[in-house]
Amino acid sequence: MIFTVWTIVVQTTIISKMSSKPDGKKRKFDSQEQEVYLSLWRTYDRLKALEDELFQSWELTSQQYNVLRILQAADPIPVPTLQLSTRLISRSPDITRMIDKLQDRDLVRRVRSLEDRRAVLVEITEKGLKLLEKLQEPVKSLHVSQVGHLSKSDRATLCQLLEKTRKPHESQDGHW
Repeated sequence: MIFTVWTIVVQTTIISKMSSKPDGKKRKFDSQEQEVYLSLWRTYDRLKALEDELFQSWELTSQQYNVLRILQAADPIPVPTLQLSTRLISRSPDITRMIDKLQDRDLVRRVRSLEDRRAVLVEITEKGLKLLEKLQEPVKSLHVSQVGHLSKSDRATLCQLLEKTRKPHESQDGHW
């Protein structure tokens, strides 16, 4: 019962704060759904700008970093290219070109499957692992700068609400 009351208070507070500008004037939205969606989009844009700044300094994109992290988690087992594309946080229409760029920098390596010569597998190289090691603290600091101002409880609530929002739109075989 306490959780239900708290949830209603938190949701009401969140929605009422989203509905007005700092100067007290009401924003114009076609619906509350539109307001929520645009708020998510704006938040993504602001947080993504911080992420882009970090990764650009390492000559990476966030998607390339995501590929390296997936390969690191699978190491030493190579990952099929198509499986990589389904596990990315954000869809990438050209996984082949992204892998080309990482391979040009010797961060990943393509290998052929012994069972199916048509299948292309990708594995992370030692250089790729070292780059991820160097990025560990800067990425951790990035995440703190992005959401560290929220309380632990607010972060947990936000994760729950985002998961609840995303769930009907995820594929059944999704890794989230």
